[in-house]
Amino acid sequence: MPDPLVPSARARAVVRGAYDTHVHVAPDVMARRIDDVDLAHRCAEVGLAGFVLKSHYVATAERAAVVRKVVPGVDVLGAVTLNGAMGGINPVAVEVAARQGARIVWMPTVDSGNQRRSTATDLPGATPAMWGAFQSDLHSQGIVPDPVEVVDDEGRVLDRVRQVLRVIARHDVTLATGHLSGAEIAAVVRAAIQEGVRRIVVTHPEFTSQRLTPARQRELAEAGALLERCFTTPHSGKVDWADLFATIRSVGVAHSVLSSDLGQPFNPPVEDGLALFADRLFGAGFTDDEVHVMAVVNSRRLVTPAGTTPA
Repeated sequence: MPDPLVPSARARAVVRGAYDTHVHVAPDVMARRIDDVDLAHRCAEVGLAGFVLKSHYVATAERAAVVRKVVPGVDVLGAVTLNGAMGGINPVAVEVAARQGARIVWMPTVDSGNQRRSTATDLPGATPAMWGAFQSDLHSQGIVPDPVEVVDDEGRVLDRVRQVLRVIARHDVTLATGHLSGAEIAAVVRAAIQEGVRRIVVTHPEFTSQRLTPARQRELAEAGALLERCFTTPHSGKVDWADLFATIRSVGVAHSVLSSDLGQPFNPPVEDGLALFADRLFGAGFTDDEVHVMAVVNSRRLVTPAGTTPA
């Protein structure tokens, strides 16, 4: 019987050339399984093109540039997440990150108004997110930032958010929706398209504080957004694998992109995430071509600027 936490050769081959667009690795404010330099070496060994450094608290484009120099041939990319530590909805932070080469801008995650207000609970036995303990520690010290909002009381996207969207559009960076609610995601995606943003990904729509219905996901896909399927969401028990597979079928393979969201010490190796995901999909009847589209074609679509050739 194959070990479910050891990728098959078939899976390794199908995800070869993919970018993992969502990883949490050291250095960070919490324990991580691996650091970005060692991960770059591992990615070279298994044939991944690169990865995007996700932090809830700091911009990562400078780190990414150093790692690319240390490990040539692996396209390590930076990002910025608009939580309180970055000043919330901060166009200057986005402008600076984009000029340094960041490829993804996440709307607020742990500090989003939706995440703070969410009363949704994980499924029984689910592993809690590591950032929860850090957020609780900030609360205990009385230094937690105000919730970061993206819409007004009537659901209209704030002018400050539109400023950020215009910066994203000008630099042709990818917008990721973070931990916004379904209604907020829909409003921000509409505004992003109006402002000329060309790359949009809906962050783990099955996550506890999102839980977007397949119907809502189809609407976002029809608007041009990709739906991110993170390995950790079902692996940690926040959504049932069968439900995730059914949603992918309902929304469409062409509209889904695979990422790992790995880096936690208790989870599988980061460089194995996409291949482990592929094996799960194979077991559910997805074909090699379908997995290749979600893992490789769509991940490269998110991070590769127009007119350039991916690494």
